[in-house]
Amino acid sequence: MSTSKSLPRTLDAWVQQLGKLPLPIEQQQHARIRRTLGDSHRTWREIAEVIESSPSFALQVLREANQASNILSDPAESIDTALARLGLSRCETLLNQAPSLREDEIPLAFRQILLISQHASQQARGLFGARLARLWNEVHGCSLLFLAPVWPLLCAHPHLLEAWEQRVLLKGEQPAAVEKELLGISLIQLCLALAERWRLPEWIVRGYRLLESDRRKLVKALHIARVNEQPLHQQQMLDEDAPLRHWLTQPSNCVLLANGLAVSAHNAWGTAHCLRWQRLTGLYLQVPLSDLQQEVHQHAVSSARLIHDTALWHPAQALIWPWDAQRLKPAVIAAPPPKRDDLATWRQHCARLLAEPSSFANVPQLTACARDALQACGLKRVLLLLADRHHTRLLAQQQAGLDASAASISLDPAQSQVLKRLLSEPGQLRLTPANMAQFSALLPGTLKALFPSEHLLLRSLASNGRVVMLVVADQDGQPLNDVSLQAFGRTVQCIERALGCFSRRGR
Repeated sequence: MSTSKSLPRTLDAWVQQLGKLPLPIEQQQHARIRRTLGDSHRTWREIAEVIESSPSFALQVLREANQASNILSDPAESIDTALARLGLSRCETLLNQAPSLREDEIPLAFRQILLISQHASQQARGLFGARLARLWNEVHGCSLLFLAPVWPLLCAHPHLLEAWEQRVLLKGEQPAAVEKELLGISLIQLCLALAERWRLPEWIVRGYRLLESDRRKLVKALHIARVNEQPLHQQQMLDEDAPLRHWLTQPSNCVLLANGLAVSAHNAWGTAHCLRWQRLTGLYLQVPLSDLQQEVHQHAVSSARLIHDTALWHPAQALIWPWDAQRLKPAVIAAPPPKRDDLATWRQHCARLLAEPSSFANVPQLTACARDALQACGLKRVLLLLADRHHTRLLAQQQAGLDASAASISLDPAQSQVLKRLLSEPGQLRLTPANMAQFSALLPGTLKALFPSEHLLLRSLASNGRVVMLVVADQDGQPLNDVSLQAFGRTVQCIERALGCFSRRGR
């Protein structure tokens, strides 16, 4: 079940939701930009630099300039050009429309993706700025805004970042399959659609088109980049493929390379994914891998010096770690399945729950049997709550593995969207690290204190069409094993049957 509006599942629906989503600006940044726009002594470049220090506002300025201009005109390739097209008055209006929030009110995942974009911009500045001095504004602006289509996604749905990290970076699942399950579409497809809708600079659109429909060219370049220690052989391979050699010299590639370096370093410097982008950048710049890596690390440190948000992760922090260390901890091992004797006991409890006529003299006897059945199938901590007639209170009836205070717990469903939804009709919510951020704030604090867990089951049970009981259970905070999950589903069915049979007794 879901207690929030379901995510879009089609490209059109995603573009419709994210296309005009306002992005927040941190309050101090907001005030600084306002002062700068009102300062008549500032040059256009100085104003553009202040705007670029707030990537979300930089996107709004560039997006507005390109969507307001004639469709036949070329998109603005930099913040300087966008600023000149809009003028200061229009920029002030845009600033007034942007939400101004405290730092702790802005989703952490959104702030993290902005940091990655700023890191990419710093990599572009250091690696390509001197080599492409005449195109500096385009290199810097496009590198900063390349990931802009992801910004509104993580601003509106911040839990998606952790879900993606856990499944792709830790568990090694294929990104395409994870994106299809989480979003219903390819992330690259969504980024390309938003970049085209906003008329972002051609260098950005070209990078997404390459990733979306022309990966063969990228794969061929990566294959040549692998022989970094043999520059002469690399040159011979490029000479044999003139179209690839021509493509590799295009300045627009530096935008994709800078972002590839920043994103791949997000979890660890020593992964194969990170090494591929380093080799490809070395091929583009015609420098040895060791020299390229030294430059990349220096620019990462320079980037970290400019960012002071201690709640965020910067890859430069890992440069003092062992080379194979990773930021994300390996996934916690799932709880062990119940033993054979425990399952035999579980079957006995379930048989008693299913017996007709009911063998229970009262509700406490029935719920005690239900509690024992749930424990026998491997659930270490269990809480059974009964709902009153008008669903105004949930009162603890049975508990196991919890603090003694759980026996007297009383919850007000009106204070929790999750509880209200569960009491409206029978349903189940399974909390995991991927959705914990989405639902945690919707759970009562008392319940979270009893179950300090990212792996939790909440199930509401009905009798005669009306929800009468709520079951909360976990395996001491460990990920749930498949055997216990299946047994849990079977157990709650038995409990519902027992509740129905008990209500018909004596008729």
